[in-house]
Amino acid sequence: MLHNNVQSGATRAIDLGLLETLVGYGVRRLQLKVFDDFLRSLRPWSMTPARFSALVIIEKNPDLKLTELARVLGVARSGAVTLVDALEEPGYVARHASPTDGRAFGLRITAKGKNALAKMSAAVEAHDRRMTAALSVAERVQLKELLDRVLDSESKWEATEDAR
Repeated sequence: MLHNNVQSGATRAIDLGLLETLVGYGVRRLQLKVFDDFLRSLRPWSMTPARFSALVIIEKNPDLKLTELARVLGVARSGAVTLVDALEEPGYVARHASPTDGRAFGLRITAKGKNALAKMSAAVEAHDRRMTAALSVAERVQLKELLDRVLDSESKWEATEDAR
């Protein structure tokens, strides 16, 4: 696949060589476009993908602890604190004493957060449809299954790295 590069009004085809055969390169290029459209879609709420993900997870898991949120998002606890702080500021999430651990705080979505999340979710679903508009329903399902399979094989990546 050749890509056009526009410089000084001239268009020149650029050969990507090995890059065009690499799945990771294709995934990264797509991720940049998806991320950009996601940010545009949720601009009215100043919401990032990480904040949106955290809000969805908190909504579905009342009394979730910060350490659990950090683990499921794959971030450090300090990163989860930053996310929750950003969700607390507009009143989307509240911390409260955990019913199972007196030393920890549980997280709950607020009524304002539920209302905002419903609107954000509609915007994200429209974004997802835009990003996959070139695919049939069956191809969309297949793509999601293939991505999940690659992600589920992560332990095999680590084993390969350890063998080097």
